[in-house]
Amino acid sequence: MDTSTWVVVLLVAALLAAVLAVAAVFLVRLVRTRRALRRAGLPTGSPWIFWGAVAYVVLPTDLLPDPIYLDDIGVLLLALRSLRSSAEPQR
Repeated sequence: MDTSTWVVVLLVAALLAAVLAVAAVFLVRLVRTRRALRRAGLPTGSPWIFWGAVAYVVLPTDLLPDPIYLDDIGVLLLALRSLRSSAEPQR
């Protein structure tokens, strides 16, 4: 391969790694948020929302192919929003 092809391959790999890192950060935030809500004695909403989001990220079946982690990030953001909104009335 010539130099320009390698540059494109490296840029795509860097972009995919960055998107995967964002998905990993959101997964960690989801787990920490649920743990903090449970320690505080606040309701965490339906457990199936939390476990469904975790399973969606971990399992290989996706709406979009795995090099595109945007659907995983969307599912994690919806789960985070659901957890936080379930704790809002208790504050």
